[in-house]
Parts: sequence; C-alpha cells; structure tokens
Amino acid sequence: MAAVQEMSDVDDATLLRRHAAGDLDAFGEIFRRHRDRMWALALRTTRDPELASDAVQDAFLNAFRRADSFRGDSQVTTWLHRITVNACLDRLRRVRPTSDITDLDPMDPHDRHHSVDVRLDVQAALARLPEGQRLALTLVDMHGLSIAEAARVLDVAEGTVKSRCSRGREAMARILTVGGAAGEDPP
Repeated sequence: MAAVQEMSDVDDATLLRRHAAGDLDAFGEIFRRHRDRMWALALRTTRDPELASDAVQDAFLNAFRRADSFRGDSQVTTWLHRITVNACLDRLRRVRPTSDITDLDPMDPHDRHHSVDVRLDVQAALARLPEGQRLALTLVDMHGLSIAEAARVLDVAEGTVKSRCSRGREAMARILTVGGAAGEDPP
C-alpha cells in the first residue's frame, strides 16, 4: 500500500524516467493514470471500440518499449496522445471500419431523451468531418489540449490546428443547423 501511495505522489516524467531505469512498477502507474483518457481518444479517433482497444494496447506497448526516447520537451500526456493517435491511424489504415454511430456510446437509461439525441447528432456530425478536422477538434475541444499540445500530438503547425478546428466547427455548425446530422456533406 505504501508503494501505491508513493507512486501516486510522483509526477509522470519522473515515473517514465524510473521505468526507463528499471523500476517495475512505474509504468503501471502511468498506465493507471492515463488509460481512460487514451481509451476515450482512441474511441473518438477510430469510432470503433475494438479498433480503439487494439490501438490503446499498441500505444501503451510502444510507450513502454520506448520510454527512454521521451525527451521531456512536452508533457508525458502529450507524448502519450501522440503515440495513441499514431496507433489509431495505423489501425485505421489497415482496416477501414464501418460501424454504426449508435454502437459508439450506449444510451444511459438515466439520460433525458433530448440529450441523447443531441449527443448522437454531434457524434454523427463529427464522423462526417475530414480526418484532420475531426482529430483536431477531438484533441482541442473534447480532450482539452491546448493548440500547441494538439499541434505536437498531430505533428503539424499550430496554425494548422487552429485552421482545422475553425473549419471543423464551421462545418459542424452547418451540419447540425441546416441539414441535421443526416443531411448533405459539408462544403
């Protein structure tokens, strides 16, 4: 129990350095802290629970194996986001999923009907965006990354992230207000 308490007080970068130095428990703590966030990112990126699961597994295996390559130029979470996005894109390149939007997020019986409809419409609109816009919006608007962090994760310029977010938001607004989520594709 003391080891768990000790690990919870240590920052991510120190845990990663400990792992690279041979600490057998350090990476487990990193995984415990970030698995849910990486799962959410993978699910929004792939739009398929099975692909997301495989991508998260790939991402954490890659991070485990390459922990010594972390330079500390960014936060560990930004580094993990980048690895997870890459793992998702690799999986998507191998297999293009054709999942139904209702498979993504099971309805909570306690949700109000209207909020479920809105959430499904937003998910459907997001799914219709080009991949770059969808990834930028997912990282910035849904995961709360800064423009700079999202740019590092996506390996593009900050202006590119701003542009993709702006265009994505405009397209989603058109989709959601004009034709609904099932309307015509955005221009």
